[in-house]
Amino acid sequence: PPRQKREEETPEDFFYFVDFQRHNAEIAAFHLDRILDFRRVPPTVGRLINVTKEILEVTKNEVLQSVFFVSPASNVCFFAKCPYMCKTEYAVCGSPHLLEGSLSAFLPSLNLAPRLSIPNPWIRSYSFEGKEEWEVNPLYCNTVREIYPYSNSNRLLNIVDMAIFDFLIGNMDRHHYEMFTKFGDDGFLLHLDNARGFGRHSHDEISILAPLSQCCVIKRSTWLRLQLLAEPEYQLSEVMRESLLQDPLAPVLTEPHLLALDRRLQLILDAVGKCIDTFGEATVVANDTAQPQSPAVHRAKLDT
Repeated sequence: PPRQKREEETPEDFFYFVDFQRHNAEIAAFHLDRILDFRRVPPTVGRLINVTKEILEVTKNEVLQSVFFVSPASNVCFFAKCPYMCKTEYAVCGSPHLLEGSLSAFLPSLNLAPRLSIPNPWIRSYSFEGKEEWEVNPLYCNTVREIYPYSNSNRLLNIVDMAIFDFLIGNMDRHHYEMFTKFGDDGFLLHLDNARGFGRHSHDEISILAPLSQCCVIKRSTWLRLQLLAEPEYQLSEVMRESLLQDPLAPVLTEPHLLALDRRLQLILDAVGKCIDTFGEATVVANDTAQPQSPAVHRAKLDT
């Protein structure tokens, strides 16, 4: 549900772990993830919901029924039952019955598609003071590279993809990541829980790019896509603007947030450029675009 108006920015004094969770951020994150060709965010769409007719009057869950109430402004509101942040002060309210929200497709059940939740090596300190090692040690990636599975798989490259995605949306809250166990160590990471993105368009949190700037590696496919989206005819902000027009709650993002995408994209390209200047393109850009040869082609080469 909405926690913040589209034109509002997260206050500067807010820590990332107490930031608002925004419905439009979840919608925009899905569109951006698709534009980047990652396709790791479950399909997400905006919708206007009648909380009375579509939730209260159809649910048979007594706990859910018990958390509905009418506010002093005669709006229908409800809140959640959970260990924290679930009080009437954090209720969401219709106007008086209609409420904007983002809806995401359910992932397959854990029985059908087991998943792992893994701490992000670049996890932040979730306290008002103190820093993690990566925040004070510029050579931190050397330590990560020695740890399985980051030592011998494309997991580190997927972490860099995720950091690039998070930097573009301004999400500092990536403490864990999930992946399906079926695909082993080289499976892709699921880009879940993006509601704390798109909070401040006027600030670029460069520390989110630490996996890229410290490890100086990136997939060739990602590098090529970023370069394409920096071209005038495929400008990221324009592609996002057009894509988001398809959503029922359009406009999903304000213009300053769209323009911030172009600015942040250039910062990513600059970071990769510095890495290439230091280590060379062959070291920095990992070739993941080579297509496997067909058996017929392979046999023909053996015959010659």
